[in-house]
Amino acid sequence: MAQHAVAHNVKRIAHLDMPGGGQVIVDGDYAFVGHMAPPHGTSIIDVSDPKNPRVVSTIELDGDESHSHKVRVNGDVMITNVERNKRHFRRKGDRLPALRKSLAAELGRLPSDADLASALDVAEDQIAELDAARERGYHDGGFRLWDIADKTSPKLIHHERTHGFGVHRFDADATHAYISTEMEGYVGNILVIYDIRDPGKPAEVSRWWLPGQHLAGGETPTWKGYSNRLHHAMKVGDELWGAFWHAGFRVLDVSDMRNPKLIGEYDYHPPFMEPSHTIMPLESPIGGRRIAIGVDEEHEHIPGQAHACLWVFDVTDIGNFRPLSTFHVSEMDSPWSRAAGRFGAHQFREKLDGTLVYVTWFSGGVRIVDVANPRVPREVGAFIPEPVEGEASPQSNDVEVDERGLIYLIDRNNGFDILEYEG
Repeated sequence: MAQHAVAHNVKRIAHLDMPGGGQVIVDGDYAFVGHMAPPHGTSIIDVSDPKNPRVVSTIELDGDESHSHKVRVNGDVMITNVERNKRHFRRKGDRLPALRKSLAAELGRLPSDADLASALDVAEDQIAELDAARERGYHDGGFRLWDIADKTSPKLIHHERTHGFGVHRFDADATHAYISTEMEGYVGNILVIYDIRDPGKPAEVSRWWLPGQHLAGGETPTWKGYSNRLHHAMKVGDELWGAFWHAGFRVLDVSDMRNPKLIGEYDYHPPFMEPSHTIMPLESPIGGRRIAIGVDEEHEHIPGQAHACLWVFDVTDIGNFRPLSTFHVSEMDSPWSRAAGRFGAHQFREKLDGTLVYVTWFSGGVRIVDVANPRVPREVGAFIPEPVEGEASPQSNDVEVDERGLIYLIDRNNGFDILEYEG
């Protein structure tokens, strides 16, 4: 039976079949998509005629060691991340030498691949792949800066290498890049600010991390593994608004870029189990109050627990975050909510210039939420694309809105849609 998109107050203008995307940015007549998986890197799409979008160039990646699923643009400079592909899976290989030793002592014999696979929760035939990944190591993590004066022919300016997994999501303006990356001597991603006024020679300006992340500095984490780390931070005036995964949100004063200072924080873990993904304030107050929007990412959802959702905060007193409300999408609101794939929230449009928040909900599509009454967020529109062939559900990953009010939606697996809100 044919499957069809589900829409409320939103219509589709155009659709492109293209490899799955992690981020979409629109600048002028062009949309920029960072793809989820190699060999696809970054696509530049001419959207001057929104009914007929046209890919004008695509940067391809060498091999499958890295992916480049995030992108930012300022003028003629484009920045893309470089992060280890299948990073969490491949890092399990680092545990194999110690695991072989401990299992040999426990079992009184050399462990088999089946023993190792059971301990690591992987398939038996993946042990050889993990061994090979450990032996190769990974050395390319970081970010790349590109000259895009000619959109049909991006030219690499510089590849800045960081450490470990490399760079995840990030923010950037004309002078600085606000990078979430692993760095030597730390556990999990931290904030590293770079001066990029000379894009050929990025210069580190400062770092900020959660207490406990700096192992080389003698700190000891109070958490296990990589649960508390920077997802990314967004620059708003002289502030950086950061989401720190299972450690909630932080706001930093960066009026002195060389010395970021913590001025606000809010953590709701526990009892909420989904990690914090993005936090930003609205550009204009509501009723004289400063309002911020946060969103969690549906990650490894446990049945019986709340799905990842949208948060609304009163941050008039930046040192005293006050949660006002949350917004949820019911599983009843998507025909694919219980199909394979994620269901809950992921990411909102990172420009909050009104009271409408455009937020992706994985198999729940894109939801348009009006927060004019911050205590009662209200959905005014939605669009759920049909699953692409071979997939059980849509996986709406990121959303952007251009100056014309057109909505750009990318799917994690395949697909690029241009939409129009009719509310």
